[in-house]
Amino acid sequence: MTAPVPSVLITGARAPVALHLARLFHGAGWRVVLADTPAAPLSAASRACAAYVRLPPPRFAFEAYGDALDVLVVRENISLVLPTCEEVFYLARVWQERRPAARLLTPNTRLLQRVHDKFAFIGLCETLGLSVPHTRLLATKEDVAAVRAEASSLVFKPVWSRFASHVLVRPSPEALDRLAPNREAPWVAQQFLPGEELSVYAVAREGRLVAFSLYRSLYRAGKGAGICFEPVEDAAARDFVTRFVAGTGWTGQISFDLMRMADGRVLPLECNPRATSGLHFFRDPHGFVSAVTGETEAVAPDVTRPQTVRLALWLYGLPEALRAGDLGRFRHALGVAEELLDWSGDTAPRRAQWRALGEIAALALRHRISLQRASTRDIEWDGPDQRSI
Repeated sequence: MTAPVPSVLITGARAPVALHLARLFHGAGWRVVLADTPAAPLSAASRACAAYVRLPPPRFAFEAYGDALDVLVVRENISLVLPTCEEVFYLARVWQERRPAARLLTPNTRLLQRVHDKFAFIGLCETLGLSVPHTRLLATKEDVAAVRAEASSLVFKPVWSRFASHVLVRPSPEALDRLAPNREAPWVAQQFLPGEELSVYAVAREGRLVAFSLYRSLYRAGKGAGICFEPVEDAAARDFVTRFVAGTGWTGQISFDLMRMADGRVLPLECNPRATSGLHFFRDPHGFVSAVTGETEAVAPDVTRPQTVRLALWLYGLPEALRAGDLGRFRHALGVAEELLDWSGDTAPRRAQWRALGEIAALALRHRISLQRASTRDIEWDGPDQRSI
């Protein structure tokens, strides 16, 4: 008698990383159910998707979101749940309050909140004996005034934010006069670090690092998420992540923004307790899934070429290249980077990205917000009381 096929629920189906996880788990023999709020997210078109379930928006209808998950987990016989975006915070709360039968691959809500908080994260690193940039909390106008004279040597950002939104890098003192932090929506003033910014995607099980991918972004969507990126190696970066996940007993996906200094040190900037683009450097389904589920000890990335979403590269990379007067660099990126949406035998998602983009664009127009903000508006988590900008 054959064993039943296990079912995994992957949330945040709008994200390319969700599509990638779906393909990996499908390739490893799992039944993949995807869930999210949009009507036609990118991943729903994949042949890896056995079912797509549309959920209420967790940020605006949390109780209905929890009810829908209760039904979904039972009906689809889900044994494992993998978040990909900021819905991880809402899922952790659902699991804390309702205790669904499936295993949610993420830490508890307290630890999630601590690492997402850009000030608390730096403090946590310090308690673990890790070197950090000097970082101050700004909760009042008086706090801002106290660092005004040092503005040219600091980076300012909201404690709760994503995609480098609202970040001020070495601003003029006058630019700080517009800041109005408060205790529910504080900012941080962080020492400016001259160096090379690196990004990490990792998976850990009970404090042991089982997957690690280090990369740098060649092009970004504005100041934020990378849209064309290449793998790199750095022993100091790996050591930082190994010590962090061990010190916190981390289980689940975790990502970091780090700065590599000229002297070889690697210092943390911030943490994202979710999936990021470094996942795309893993393409071996059995190796990756076995490491995540505990069947094997660890897995290494098996992709060496730069990765990109060409549509995003044209939308964001070309304007950046034109502003910088460096079309040669853009053409080189187009030539060497692989389309990360491509997957043997699964061509539909590449076509589906146009419909998914159209849905996000319509939302952006309706609410008069950017495409980037529209892509996450319903799942953003801005602190316990949700009053941050």
